[in-house]
Amino acid sequence: MIETRSQSSAEVELLSFRLAEQEYSVDIMSVREIRGWTRATPLPHSPPFMRGVINLRGTVLPVIDLASRLGMPPVEGDARNVIIVVHAGGQSVGLLVDAVSDILALPRTELQPPPELAADLAHSFVQALTIVDGRMIRVLDLSAVLPTYQTEAA
Repeated sequence: MIETRSQSSAEVELLSFRLAEQEYSVDIMSVREIRGWTRATPLPHSPPFMRGVINLRGTVLPVIDLASRLGMPPVEGDARNVIIVVHAGGQSVGLLVDAVSDILALPRTELQPPPELAADLAHSFVQALTIVDGRMIRVLDLSAVLPTYQTEAA
């Protein structure tokens, strides 16, 4: 009999990474690959957090400086940095981060909602918080982090 690994809905796997000495994570199901630093080609009139685009095996992939997107100083962009390719909301995007840390498997019960603070923009990007080995890890809401491209109705 062949056993298959099934992920319990009571458990979530997260890819954790560092940004400016802080730890964040995303649901590993949204991660497509992790790439080494690649210089992005800037595009005119793009938002300040948009680093540019890279060639991902023949596909143009936008790269977001995640630190800048979250209101922190931008990532330097050198050989120590990595790009996490994620797919969410029907689009694939590269997230430039300082470094990938770990893969965490946690019971969903250990995820806590962030505190609600008035006019707190960070609240809209953080889906949950968890504590692992005494470290506070933020779980990002990718749908809030990724830019939305709206088309105007004629």
